[in-house]
Amino acid sequence: MLNTLLSGDLPRSRTLSVLLLAVVLGLALAPFITTGARPLNTAATICIYIVLVASYDLLIGYTGIVSFAHTMFFGIGAYGVGLGFDSPSPAWSSMALGLAAALALTLVLAFIIGLFALRVRAIFYAMITLAVASSFAVLASQMSGWTGGEDGKTFDVPDLLSPANEFGEFMGRIVDGKVLTYYIVFFCTVLIFLALLRIVNSPFGRVLQAIRENEFRAEALGYRTVVYRIAANCIGALAAALAGALMALWLRYVGPRTTLGFEVMTDILLIVVIGGMGTMYGSVIGAALFILANNYLKSLMAKAAGAVAGVPILEATLHPDRWLLWLGILFILAIYFFPSGIVGKFRQKAARPGT
Repeated sequence: MLNTLLSGDLPRSRTLSVLLLAVVLGLALAPFITTGARPLNTAATICIYIVLVASYDLLIGYTGIVSFAHTMFFGIGAYGVGLGFDSPSPAWSSMALGLAAALALTLVLAFIIGLFALRVRAIFYAMITLAVASSFAVLASQMSGWTGGEDGKTFDVPDLLSPANEFGEFMGRIVDGKVLTYYIVFFCTVLIFLALLRIVNSPFGRVLQAIRENEFRAEALGYRTVVYRIAANCIGALAAALAGALMALWLRYVGPRTTLGFEVMTDILLIVVIGGMGTMYGSVIGAALFILANNYLKSLMAKAAGAVAGVPILEATLHPDRWLLWLGILFILAIYFFPSGIVGKFRQKAARPGT
């Protein structure tokens, strides 16, 4: 049953299995094992980034495509939901129409970009996608009548998802519309992730990996590599747009900084490298570690600085204002000790005889 659910791609490492189980259980029970808004927001962000990073790993890890347009598709999905709900009486039908329009636009743009840009190589394609994504971010900022410009747009959701709508109490916590929204995000994440896992372990996915390893050999075997690369680009873009839709639904806000900023693209790249390229499970481990560090490292450093108060060098070094420095150091250490990513390292270790 589990083997079928995971498309025959089991973790293949006991340690990795334990880590994945801990992350999944933590996310599944997050509303009931944590208190306050911040932990639940962190859990929801991890879910969304799992989808976003997995969709990008389909491109860079499994197909060898380096694209910087992923945040554009992420933003299109977010704006689709935001504009769909942007009315005095938000309705599911309007949101569905907005999301459908966003997915259609995503598919068209991904196809056009792939059709014209994937015929060039490596750095040239990356630069083209960066230019397109930057142009779209500027366009979204200038179309303030629709998008809210730089300030973005806050919108309401149906009463079903309102925090004021309470369904009862479970495990000591009031189950309200916000908890229901969280579980919509969580279960959508599970379904999209399993779908991407099925894709990369299908015959289609095997061809993508062959293209990544040696495109000329794959083409010599009769595969139309451009068609497969365009298809992968479209699938990854659609998954990224769905991640953006989940982000907008959770935040009830959409803006260029939260979805279209280059910082988001940088985060995606860091998580892919930390988790491990070409391993869908890397998106789960990488997203969990990165988002947790992003949200709690500063607080932990503040406590550590308080504990060593009076020790000049240590107190200054652990000052919470330097949390980005320590995040960078942790990233460097992760690359040094896990050059193939955390998932790749555990799988390599498990594959060695006698381990």
